[in-house]
This record gives sequence, structure tokens and C-alpha cells, in this order.
Amino acid sequence: MTNSLPATQLGRTGMHLTRVGFGAWAIGGGDWAFAWGNQDDAESVSAIRHAVESGINWVDTAAVYGLGHSEQVVAAALADLPEADRPYVFTKGGLVWDPADRSAAPRRVGAPASIRAEVEASLRRLGVERIDLYQMHWPAEDGTPLEDYWQTLLDLKREGKVRAIGLSNHNVAQLEAAETIGHVDTLQPPFSAIRRDVAASELPWCAAFETGVIVYSPMQAGLLSGRFTAERAAALPADDWRSRNAQFQGEALRRNLALADAFRPVADFDRDKVSAELKAMGVENVRNEIRINTKFRINRTRNRRGWNLNLKRLILTGKESARSKRDFLAVRMDLNLALLANTIGSIHSLHLDIGVPERIKDNDAGSSHQIET
Repeated sequence: MTNSLPATQLGRTGMHLTRVGFGAWAIGGGDWAFAWGNQDDAESVSAIRHAVESGINWVDTAAVYGLGHSEQVVAAALADLPEADRPYVFTKGGLVWDPADRSAAPRRVGAPASIRAEVEASLRRLGVERIDLYQMHWPAEDGTPLEDYWQTLLDLKREGKVRAIGLSNHNVAQLEAAETIGHVDTLQPPFSAIRRDVAASELPWCAAFETGVIVYSPMQAGLLSGRFTAERAAALPADDWRSRNAQFQGEALRRNLALADAFRPVADFDRDKVSAELKAMGVENVRNEIRINTKFRINRTRNRRGWNLNLKRLILTGKESARSKRDFLAVRMDLNLALLANTIGSIHSLHLDIGVPERIKDNDAGSSHQIET
């Protein structure tokens, strides 16, 4: 028996998804180019079942995760579930690996025959007759035009092999090229407080064309979890891809951890408790009160300090005193709260600790997120 969580429609697909899904990258295990290290399959199966029992109704994996192993683990977790309790299963293709060299980076292949072979292999590993959402993982680099691999996905959808089709890690120009041939059901880009690029172009495009969006790495592979440290980054084992990633090294790591620390007041914010206290004082519309109060504080501080403040990017000009910098940080947090108040109900990127294995529970390889555009 599963719990019920709020759900929202994914584009035009007809599928209604919970705002948090189970991302199955890490459970692919070790011994491949972008692994998170070895994982315990039994714990991974238990984590997926716990997620489903908690009400999560979609799992996102890919053929390349563990070079097929993640799909097998997902199949094992869902094998005995009653049909009514089974979550949607999403996967991806277009990354082809060399079985003789598991450590080599996969090739980005879009050849129609290769895509069809990948879909059949995923169907077998997942133990399903139809894949709910099949996504091209990355733009092809084998010389196959986008139009060719997108037409192949459209054909597979028409044939009933897949229910919906989408693109992952594609830009607006590529989305537009695909849309001229057939509707792009979904886009899966990276999106977090650290990587916000898609908010400028891809997300507005998706909103205009009714393309559903699910995002990956909203906690930036653990950097925004609140439990990551410089010491933890330095101790990452060689078989964890993060040990070789620039975001986990040097100045970039310092900036990322500082950003995570700046979010602590928001993470610690007890909305229900504060709402109850405000209502006891006669404040009924908490969201509007946040906007009004933060706007007042921002304007007051801006006028007092003579700062040039921009809602998209706060800029301190000249040499500032320690107190001035404290005021600046307070205003920046006010802006965060104001933005949070404005977007409640439209951004579906909430992180849920669903008891995934110890090795991956403080990163977001165990949770993908949907946002409503």
C-alpha cells in the first residue's frame, strides 16, 4: 500500500507525476566512467521500494548508468509490485559503451539502428513491454543529424515501444529543430542554484511549447545538501566521478559550499510553525507578508547604504565595512525569501530524503525533480 503525494501533469503526456522522483544514476554501481562508487544492490532495491511506498510515482534511469545495471536494479525493485502501485519508469539512450573497456567514456551515438537496438535492450533489462518516457541522453556526436534520431524516437512512440519521448542536455536550437518534426514531450536539463543557465532560455521555451520538464542534479551532486564539506570532497575515492569534477575542487568548491551555507536559514525555516505564529497575530496571507516585509527591508537598506541593487544580481560597489557586508547578506537572504514566496506552487524541485543507501543519501543521485513550467 503506497501513500499519496500531490502530482502535476508532465507537459502534454497525460502522466501526472509527483514533484520528486527517484533518480537511479548512483545505483548503477561502480566500475564505469561516471560511477559514484560501488553500491549494495539490496539496499538500492530497498530504497526504490521505500520511495514508492512513500508515494513517489516515477523512477528515472538510463541505459548507461552502470552500463545497464541500474535498469536491472530498477526492474528487480519493481518486479513484485501490484500493477496499481507501479511507478512510471523513464530511461535514456544514445550513450554507447565498450563492454571490453568499462572505464572508457561512452560514445554519443544517434544512428537510428543503434537507438532501436538500445530501446530493445532497455525493454529487456527493465522487464516491461513499453517504456513510459524514453529520452535522448545527449546530442549525438557520431555525425547523425538530430532530425534523424528524433524521427526514430517519434517512430518508436508511434509503434508503441515508448509512451512519451524527450531530450536531455539539449539547447533551445536543438529543441526547436526537433519540434518542427514532432512534439518534444519532455526536456531533462541540469538545474540547481549552482547551475541556473537553463532558466534563461530552455525553461521559457518549454513553457511556451508545453514541453514537460524534469531536472537532474538539483542538489548539485550533494554540494547543496548541507552535509558536504571541503574535507569530504578531498576524501572522495577515485572511483567516484566527483573526485575528478571541477565543481568539487579549489575555488569552485569554496564558492559552492559558501552558497550552500547561505541557504541554511531557508532550509531551517519552519513554515508551519511560522505560519501558525503569524496567523495568531492576525496575519492570514503569509506569502504576501513575506513579500511586503522583505521589499521594505531591501528598500530601507538600499537607501541607507546607497547600494546599486539588482534583483537578479546584487552588486556591492566600493569598499564596504563589516557591518555593511552583514546588511548586504541580510538583504540577499530577504531576496531569497521573496523569490521563494513568489515561486511556491510553481517550482517543483523539493528534495526528499527517502532513505537511500548510506553511500548516496547525501547526494541527489537518488532523487530527480520535476518543475512545472
